[in-house]
Amino acid sequence: MPSTSRIQGLRDLTVDARRKAVAESAAVDPRRIAAFDPRHGLDPDLADHMIENVVGVMALPVGVATNFVVNGREVLVPMATEEASVVAAASNSAKAARTHGGFFTSSTEPVMQAQVQIIGVRDPEAGRLRLLEARRELIELANAQDPKLVEFGGGVRDIAVRLVTSRAGTYVVAHLLVDVRDAMGANAVNTMAEAVADRAGQIAGGRTLLRILTNKADLRLSRARAVFDAEALGGRAVADDIVHAAALAEADPYRAATHNKGIMNGISAVVLATGNDTRAVEAGAHSHAVSPAGLYTSLSRFEKDADGNIVGTLELPMPVGLVGGATRLHPVAQAAVALLGVDTATELAEIIVAVGLAQNFGAVRALATEGIQRGHMSLHARNVALTAGATAEEVPAVVARLVADKRVRADHAEHVLRELRAGH
Repeated sequence: MPSTSRIQGLRDLTVDARRKAVAESAAVDPRRIAAFDPRHGLDPDLADHMIENVVGVMALPVGVATNFVVNGREVLVPMATEEASVVAAASNSAKAARTHGGFFTSSTEPVMQAQVQIIGVRDPEAGRLRLLEARRELIELANAQDPKLVEFGGGVRDIAVRLVTSRAGTYVVAHLLVDVRDAMGANAVNTMAEAVADRAGQIAGGRTLLRILTNKADLRLSRARAVFDAEALGGRAVADDIVHAAALAEADPYRAATHNKGIMNGISAVVLATGNDTRAVEAGAHSHAVSPAGLYTSLSRFEKDADGNIVGTLELPMPVGLVGGATRLHPVAQAAVALLGVDTATELAEIIVAVGLAQNFGAVRALATEGIQRGHMSLHARNVALTAGATAEEVPAVVARLVADKRVRADHAEHVLRELRAGH
C-alpha cells in the first residue's frame, strides 16, 4: 500500500511527472499504469471487440485524488471525469478527514437480484406459496448454470416472491438472490433467471415474461463514515451551517437532486475509471434515495458529534466488480485497479463510497461558506481559457484575469487573450 496518499506539489508537476510520482507513492510498477498515457491506452482494435460498429475511442481526463485513508490504508484514487473541481474537492475533503483517521467502511455480502415476472396466474397468493415450496428445486436449477461461481463460494442464497399489482393485473414476481462474489453479476444472474423461468411459470401456474436483473441492488450495500474537525473547517458556526445545508437536502427533493449529483460526481468518476457500469450504479443509487414514504431524499447524512465535529455518513448500493467486462479488458481500467491496490469487489465498492462521501462533503462545505462558484469557477476558468484559444503558456495569465474580473465567460476570455497578445 502507499506509504502515504499525501503527495505534496502534485498539481505543480507535468503530466508525465505526476504519473511517475503516483506510481512511486503507490509502490506500483510504472508499467502497470502506463495505460494512463493515451498513447498506450485503449486502441481501436481492442475497442472493436468491446462494442458494436466501432469507429474510434473517446478519452476523458483521468486524475488522481490524494489524501485518502480508508480503514487505515493509504489509497490513491483514480477518477475519470470531465468536470473541473471534482478531483480537487475529493482530495481536500480526504485531507480534512485524516485528522480523525480518515474513512471507515463496511458492506453487506455482494448479493444481486434477478426478477422473473409471471403473468396470468389465476390464484396469485397461492402461486406465490407454490414457488416458495419449490425453493430448493429452483435454487439447484439456477446454481447449475454457474458451477464456477458456486465453487468460489457464491451462487443463489435464497428466493423471494412478491405480488405486484399494476394497471394491467397482478403479477407474481420471483426474485433470485445471488451472491456474485467479485463480479458485478449482471450476466450471472440474468443467465440464472433465464434458466429457471419456464419452470417457475409452470409452478406458479402462469406465463413467464421478463427475466432479468434489477439494478435496485438494495441487498448489496456499502457504507462509509468520516469525522471532519470543526475547528479545521472554520469553527462551530461553519459546522452548524453545514448541518443546515445537509438537512435541506434531506427534506427537499429539489435540493436532494443536486446534493446527490454531487455524491455521484465522485462515485461515477471512480466507477468509470475502473471499467464498471456507471449507469447501473447511478440507477441503484437514485432508487435508493427514495424513502419508504416515497420522498426523494439525500443519500448522505451530516450531523454533529459530542465534540461539535461534523460526522458524515453514506450508504448506498454499489454493484461493482473486478472480474469480467471492461474491468478486465480496458487497459486504463486495469491500471486504475492496480493503482487502487484492491483485491476484492467489496474493497473497491467501499473506496468508491468513501470518495462519494468526500466529494459530497466538499460541495456542502463550499455551499455553506464561500459558495460553490468561487472554487469551481477558478478551475472552470482553465477550460474557458483553453476554449478561447489560449496556449499552455498563456492559460495562467488568462485564468488570473477571468477570476479577478469575476467574468468567467468565453467572450471575456477572448477579449483578455487579445489584450494579452497585444501587449496590454
